[in-house]
Amino acid sequence: MDLETAQTTATAKLPILKQGEYDMWRLRIEQYFQVQDYALWDVIENGNSFKPAAQTTTNADGTSTSLIPGPVTSEEKVQKKNDVKARSMLLMALPNEHLMTFNQYKDAKTLFAAIQTRLGGHEATKKTQKTLLKQMYENFSTLSTKSLDSIFNRLQKIVSQLAILGENISQEDLNLKILRSLPSEWNTHVVVWRNKPNLDTMSFDDLYNNFKIVEQEVKRTASSSSSSQNMAFVSSPSSTNEVNTAYGVSTANTQVSPASTQVSTASNQVSTANLSDDTFYAFLANQLNGS
Repeated sequence: MDLETAQTTATAKLPILKQGEYDMWRLRIEQYFQVQDYALWDVIENGNSFKPAAQTTTNADGTSTSLIPGPVTSEEKVQKKNDVKARSMLLMALPNEHLMTFNQYKDAKTLFAAIQTRLGGHEATKKTQKTLLKQMYENFSTLSTKSLDSIFNRLQKIVSQLAILGENISQEDLNLKILRSLPSEWNTHVVVWRNKPNLDTMSFDDLYNNFKIVEQEVKRTASSSSSSQNMAFVSSPSSTNEVNTAYGVSTANTQVSPASTQVSTASNQVSTANLSDDTFYAFLANQLNGS
């Protein structure tokens, strides 16, 4: 498949309007028409310049007949063709349940205006959406299991939707938000980047690319740390048992009085003076727990 065919295939998919996603669809449909043929978008925005006036003729019997002439010149025919095509494509971009409602609009410009009025939402709805998105932004957080791509994409989506509604986030605030939201394994890199002098002007994409470079390093460090902790946890009981065996301590014969928490080292035949601090505390904890 050559490049031109691939680009045609990529732009051939008409964006369908989904419930509650008018603002995003509005951006996508505009780009779609402009890529397909800018004249189609022009006729949606500005209307068809061919506006024939009705011509009235008087019949022999005294009655009159009104007739709206069709396009005559080549320019008029092109305008009419673009209008019909743009209107048809707009209708195809609507869900089935809306087709009958909007089919009554006979030109692309009035059809698009009707879609915006009906499905674009009024000011109160947009205000509610903006409030919810701002809350999502303020409460944005991540989990250690989330990849860097997932974290950045989630935050970028919220910011983009806020921008569509007229709420713009400053570059510095956005960069600080992502730094505050990264999981704990990123702490070392976060500290470094919080002190960068150009953090307030660095683009979101540049910040992402810089962190993407060290993502594998962070994952390896986190994995190594986790493995070390697991090994320490698994090995600790056997270490205690080795202490008991080395000094002839019989845990079966050790008894702890319910009325007292004192341990008799004499009955265990162990001289604590010969033990290191760490070994002694491990041994003492083992005995008190009745191991």
